[in-house]
Amino acid sequence: MIKATIKLMLDGKPLSNGNHAVYLRIIKDRKPKKISLGLQCQKKHFENEMFTKHHPNYQMENEMLLKLKSRALEIIRLYQVNQLDFTLDEFEESFRGIKKDEEVKVFDFFDEIIDEMNRSGRIGNAQAYKDTRDSLMKFSNRKVLFKDVTPTFLEKYEVFLRENGNKNGGIAFKMREFRAIFNKARKRKIIPKEMYPFEDYKISKLKTESRKIALSIEEFKKIKNVDLSNEPSLIEAHNYFMFSVYSRGMNFKDMMTLKWSDIHNNRIYYVRSKTKGKLNFEIIPPLQEILNYYKAQNRNTDFVFPILLKEDLTPLQIANRHHKVLKRYNLKLKKIAQMVGINKLPTSYVARHSFATILKMSGTPIEKISEMMGHSDVSITISYLKEFSNEDLDEENRKFMEI
Repeated sequence: MIKATIKLMLDGKPLSNGNHAVYLRIIKDRKPKKISLGLQCQKKHFENEMFTKHHPNYQMENEMLLKLKSRALEIIRLYQVNQLDFTLDEFEESFRGIKKDEEVKVFDFFDEIIDEMNRSGRIGNAQAYKDTRDSLMKFSNRKVLFKDVTPTFLEKYEVFLRENGNKNGGIAFKMREFRAIFNKARKRKIIPKEMYPFEDYKISKLKTESRKIALSIEEFKKIKNVDLSNEPSLIEAHNYFMFSVYSRGMNFKDMMTLKWSDIHNNRIYYVRSKTKGKLNFEIIPPLQEILNYYKAQNRNTDFVFPILLKEDLTPLQIANRHHKVLKRYNLKLKKIAQMVGINKLPTSYVARHSFATILKMSGTPIEKISEMMGHSDVSITISYLKEFSNEDLDEENRKFMEI
């Protein structure tokens, strides 16, 4: 009888974000093969082929693991019943549902990846792929195959995007998502490695123009001192903005998930969702005032801000809530800017930009700004601040009038 063993395992080598990839290992004739499952977690959150309860979405992802392992065992059982030998590559083809010589449709694979992302709670990734898929479907048709996607196809898709109002930034985003789909298809051996149009079509040519906005010191003071006594509906947005600035540029997503349990010894401790860097900082008096405001609400949740209103939300509910509250926050922030006579159209991220630039204009060394913002390298901060330097440069240029 054909013998093969299946086990769910954690890769010993960490990914760039510190997590470890989960894979399915099959051993046949003493030869092992690892098959990526598109899941990852912290090393301490995986035991006995399952995610522990400390892993986010552990119930949903454990159900997925059970289904994947059952599928693998069923494939081996079918080979055994039919007394058919198989190679490890043939097993992977069967496991992934790939038929030999099948011409793979691009949108079918898009749908598969989107479904995987949604089931594993990676809602943001799923939405990014969905947006690109929907855009491609308007350009092409449902039956387009991977082999049809050539550098010429991509160039024509770029023209289509420009005709429909997309700028370099939006085009580059969609092209990167499309490239990621190609990379996944190649990694899963759905398409041969030779079939890769992105070697000739360079996404790097799509230089993006920055639209980042930062407030000057005077503009920040105007927002800080705005009188909202007749506009109580704007207090929430004002609190969020000021908290972000006073908390060293904490972004909205990290504010959304901030808990009272993250605050102790007059300091706030949190992990940046974007970089996974650990940060902590002193609670200065104006920051404490905002915290007192929300502490007095005595809500039945550990979250500091009334963005996530209960603890047991699903990833999709969290994503929807994030989108809804952020949109409302940005609209109200623009209204505040208009009230105080600021012509810029600020968004939540302007708080982070303003924190950095105001410190720079106040003479704080870039190295310290970099550390305060949680940047992994000071070169990131230098590049980040370079876009806001015109005001400083104009001031230096005026010195010629004094000569």
